[in-house]
Amino acid sequence: MKKIYGIIILIFLTLCLYAEDGHKLWLRNSSTKPVNVVCAKNSPTLTIAKQELQNGWRGEMGTSVNLVIKADKAIRGDGFRISKNTIQANTENGILYGVYELLRRQQTGEDIQEEICNPSYDRRILNHWDNLDGSIERGYAGLSIFWRKGDAFTVTETDKTLWLEYARANASIGINGSVLNNVNASHLMLTSDYLQRVKAIAEVLRPYRIKTYLSVIFSSPAQIGGLKTSDPLNPEVAQWWKDKAKEIYNLIPDFGGFLVKANSEGQPGPQDFGRTHADGANMLADALNPFGGIVMWRAFVYSASDEDRAKQAYLEFMPFDGQFRDNVIIQVKNGPIDFQPREPFSPLFGAMKKTTVMPELQITQEYLGHSVHLAFLAPMWEEFLQSDTYQEGAGSTVARCTDGSIFPQSRIFGTAIAGVANIGLDANWCGHHFGQSNWYAFGRLAWNSSMKSEQIADEWIKLTFGKTTDNKDDSAIDWNLNFLSPVKQMMLESREAIVDFMMPLGLHHIFSANGHYGPGPWWAPKGMRKDWTPPYYHQADSLGIGFDRTSTGSNNLSQYQEPLRSVYSNPATCPEAYLLWFHHLPWDYKMKSGRSLWDELCYHYDGGVQQVRRFQQVWDQAERFVDRERFVDVQRRLRDQSLNALEWKDACLLHFQKFSRKPIPYNLERPMYNLDYLIEKDTKRVGDYQH
Repeated sequence: MKKIYGIIILIFLTLCLYAEDGHKLWLRNSSTKPVNVVCAKNSPTLTIAKQELQNGWRGEMGTSVNLVIKADKAIRGDGFRISKNTIQANTENGILYGVYELLRRQQTGEDIQEEICNPSYDRRILNHWDNLDGSIERGYAGLSIFWRKGDAFTVTETDKTLWLEYARANASIGINGSVLNNVNASHLMLTSDYLQRVKAIAEVLRPYRIKTYLSVIFSSPAQIGGLKTSDPLNPEVAQWWKDKAKEIYNLIPDFGGFLVKANSEGQPGPQDFGRTHADGANMLADALNPFGGIVMWRAFVYSASDEDRAKQAYLEFMPFDGQFRDNVIIQVKNGPIDFQPREPFSPLFGAMKKTTVMPELQITQEYLGHSVHLAFLAPMWEEFLQSDTYQEGAGSTVARCTDGSIFPQSRIFGTAIAGVANIGLDANWCGHHFGQSNWYAFGRLAWNSSMKSEQIADEWIKLTFGKTTDNKDDSAIDWNLNFLSPVKQMMLESREAIVDFMMPLGLHHIFSANGHYGPGPWWAPKGMRKDWTPPYYHQADSLGIGFDRTSTGSNNLSQYQEPLRSVYSNPATCPEAYLLWFHHLPWDYKMKSGRSLWDELCYHYDGGVQQVRRFQQVWDQAERFVDRERFVDVQRRLRDQSLNALEWKDACLLHFQKFSRKPIPYNLERPMYNLDYLIEKDTKRVGDYQH
């Protein structure tokens, strides 16, 4: 009996040894070889670069690797020249990024030839929507890594260790900036106690060349400065911000600047005083300019009006194109509504020709199933970045309109791109193990906006699940064929599957009010603003479905450049992925497949459900290649996603069927839920639903 217990204990200890909680992310270095690192200079950043090489080298044993800081006009900004045994850069930043690139290529088996790697964007920033009480708005991976309740100002060694791990992960994929707090900012953020904590965070991030930024509330002068107003044209207000900027830079010399959400969703701003966005942004820019700081002024604005919400940012910002200071960057969400699973690009991209514009992407899955759904977002971001705006002729992609390739104004204070982070205190950082792939993908696309989603997925899988000393029994061929290939395909198809079972063919924003998670196409409480309810967006009635944004409707299409305007205006030429975004069409409208619009909707919803079920099969078959802890966690979430997909399909089709009065094609799976049950379930969650 003792022998049996001994075997059980041994097995348990072995499983614990091989278990992984995902905390190491894509930095699972193992089986390294000796390497000789040669560098003529010393600094905290270069020390990190040397240590990373010594701890992760997988090349030829005993190789000498030269780290060379030498001016080269072909190398831009943080870029570097890489070869098998030399990394050359103009800056220490470039050396560090080159080291991570070299190690990544060794671990993934990618060929290493001499080449120059320059970043697409100068500022590659994570926006954390973290609140000072430790909670995170739209955060699905636990509490904040920066802030906490209780003893909020004490900095512990645990804090520093976590911030260091965070900094290393970011630097490994080229991210060089972090906004530490929510865009819905607290006025306390700029008080001395909190700024001291920011200083402590910045000191940990600095050796990894990550700048800290802060979200600020526009009314700070009145709320914490003792002034009677926050009017940007008031000299006392302007001086208050100048004094505050000086205070911050005395604490944090490399501070990056401010992120501002103003006159949006109830947040205060310059319009409260009869001033413009340019007035407010320029006042802050003048305060930061002596120190080299920037203002990232968000264009996410919309009011309760009869104007199509998709038009409002363009209408508010285009009149001020060219009136912003050089160190103001307008931060624009990828789509004109709000981080939907699929949107056309915002018409502001390329249209603002005299003002620096930066894309804002959302890494956290606010509208894509939170940390429950497997949703690899690189295909969505690739689709967005490579969308052609035609603003300067064919080839004027969103990426080229924002990375300095076309418009020169962004070269003064640098180009930028931001991603709303999905990071929290969960052991695996992101809630869902596959959520880590989106943090990774954002960094890779911010560095190289032309990267393909397939390459990013391939890298991430190899780095995160690849062969280590713990699973060396599986042959490389077996692993590539039966794990890498099917899991990569699953990732690449995951976002489209979500679009299909949630909002296909251009439908958008038909969520329940319960945290933007489940379906709620019926949700329209009495007294609620129309643009906060799903019926405003799907417009379903007995005649058809969809939002008419052509010249016969809201004319949102007038904000786009030709030939897009004409292509999207005609249902016959409009991409079907955006059909119901731009058109209200009859239920019997004939689709390219030959089916009616109603039948096509049914096939998409059903196809999304079946796709998620196939994902379950793919993952179950991958069990032997994955440690038990991560396998079980992903398996459980895929089960939940499958159930959610079914609920979405049934809720939407049964609700829309009340208007179409057509049968669901009989060769498709029958609804499993009753509509009344789904509405009642949603009502109990939301609490304020009015039928």
